[in-house]
Amino acid sequence: MPTESSCSASDATELQELPPSAKLVAKTLEYEGTRTQSQLSESTLLPVRTVRSALRTLKENDIVTARLSTMDARQQVYSLNIEPN
Repeated sequence: MPTESSCSASDATELQELPPSAKLVAKTLEYEGTRTQSQLSESTLLPVRTVRSALRTLKENDIVTARLSTMDARQQVYSLNIEPN
């Protein structure tokens, strides 16, 4: 189920112009919440390399943010940039 807040209209417009892999990663983050790159790869069934490229594209468009994991500082966790409604 999606979180209470979802992407804004401007984010939706930006997403339409992105590759399908980036859209899938963004939707997965919307439904599942914060995830690591490997968790996203497992959830989407996309290769790690494809997920990495999608995340890079999403970060460049300010749709996704990355921060260090509190469980393992070697990993980053990704989440959607969500504007309040």
